[in-house]
Amino acid sequence: MNYDVILIGGGPVGMMLAGELALAGVKVCVIERLKETTPYSRALTVHPRTLEILDMRGVKSQLINTGRLLPRGHFAGLATPLDFSALDSTSNHTLFLPQSETEKVLEEWALSLGAEVWREVEALSVHQDEDGVDVKIAGPNGETTLRAAYVVGTDGARSLVRKQANISFEGTDATFTAILGDAVLSDLAPMSVISRITEKGLVSIMPINDQIYRVLMIDMERRNVSKDEPVTLEEFRSSIIRTTGSDLGLNEVKWMSRFGNATRQAGRYRNGRLFLAGDSAHIHFPAGGQGMNVGLQEAMNLGWKLAGAIKGWAPDWLLDSYHTERFPWNTALLRNTEVQTLLLDVTPPIMELRSMLANLIQIPEANYQIAAQIAAMDVHYAPDAEAPPHPLNGKRFKDLSLKLRDGQLTNSYPLLHKGAFLLLRFHYNEQDSGQWETYSNLQVVHASLLEADADWNDVHTALIRPDGHIAWAISLADPNPMQTINEGITRWCGNITD
Repeated sequence: MNYDVILIGGGPVGMMLAGELALAGVKVCVIERLKETTPYSRALTVHPRTLEILDMRGVKSQLINTGRLLPRGHFAGLATPLDFSALDSTSNHTLFLPQSETEKVLEEWALSLGAEVWREVEALSVHQDEDGVDVKIAGPNGETTLRAAYVVGTDGARSLVRKQANISFEGTDATFTAILGDAVLSDLAPMSVISRITEKGLVSIMPINDQIYRVLMIDMERRNVSKDEPVTLEEFRSSIIRTTGSDLGLNEVKWMSRFGNATRQAGRYRNGRLFLAGDSAHIHFPAGGQGMNVGLQEAMNLGWKLAGAIKGWAPDWLLDSYHTERFPWNTALLRNTEVQTLLLDVTPPIMELRSMLANLIQIPEANYQIAAQIAAMDVHYAPDAEAPPHPLNGKRFKDLSLKLRDGQLTNSYPLLHKGAFLLLRFHYNEQDSGQWETYSNLQVVHASLLEADADWNDVHTALIRPDGHIAWAISLADPNPMQTINEGITRWCGNITD
């Protein structure tokens, strides 16, 4: 077998997943048609939860050094912004960064961990049997066939993997299209921002740097044009004039694209040894800049589970949990993007509704709820039915300030840099240490909270999954915590030790 896992598609999701697998010692290869990472800005927003998971792998700082932090976001371009600074997180902001830069950082990270990236290579077919998957590829050296234990399609909306896995792609076709591009607008003052919706349509202009602006337009005169029709410079200019009243000194467009609001989701994210992640699993209108972020979060969810299957410690139910955990949250994502597209209409009733909603989200609690949804900070998975009940079970693990047993102070996210489970113990003695330190996929940390935290004050011990969700937490009232811990570790981490 050539590889443990082959990833078809080398965009941000593919590179994130490659890094996750390589971090766990999995032999992984990325198949990508392009010669190099995309030169275009495309997905510009890295949301708070994505920044958290990147922080868990030590990658966040590299991205922040390149991009621009913003404390606010939006819902359907309403006049009242979403306040991300209110989120209970050390990443309570978005990062404004071109996708080209995000891809570079993630590829460098994956390569540094031992992942292989085959560029200028196209996957022609995928065929699975009981023991593995054959991937026929074509590249500069002709055609050949690779074999892997598993294959993941991170190959976009037209996914070859999804089609050859016979997985349905259910949903609705586009009812309108929009125009997107990066342009030099010489009449704008550096770092200007425009967000406007009128009877002529919607326009949003954000600075990528002091020379280039991201321009998004829904031109009511052009909204019925097929997304397959290329955008011309003349159309781009006329749409800017219609939506803003001026061409804003347009003299160069770096790239242009037309996209629609088609909304579809794969009927399942797994068929045997074939998996889907990112746009191969779902497409939607890019309202709120959520698409790439959700794909990166899926890669984080799937990577350690595939690694566990390869390494032999994963219980049988773990790989199936990728679909059961991610599918409902992605369904919710599709619904919120559909709601946002409804609010982009310019009819008088919708314009009035936009005004009402803008007033409503001035209420801090309402603003917080929508901000948490857009930022994916509200994502939680079903509590493990085999674990004793606890309010934290299945929830997102936030970055805690800890004092270790040796007196060292640290935040909790660096403890997840190796991509292993984290057994976080707040109450312990020398007689009950157990044999957990021998697990190759588990790090045991004894610590105390530097600051009181209502969510954590009742926690005796917690098992944190490699993807930054809480597998289970044990209450101080547990009558037999050692038995509960041992049973919980065996269930999640297996019986294999080094």
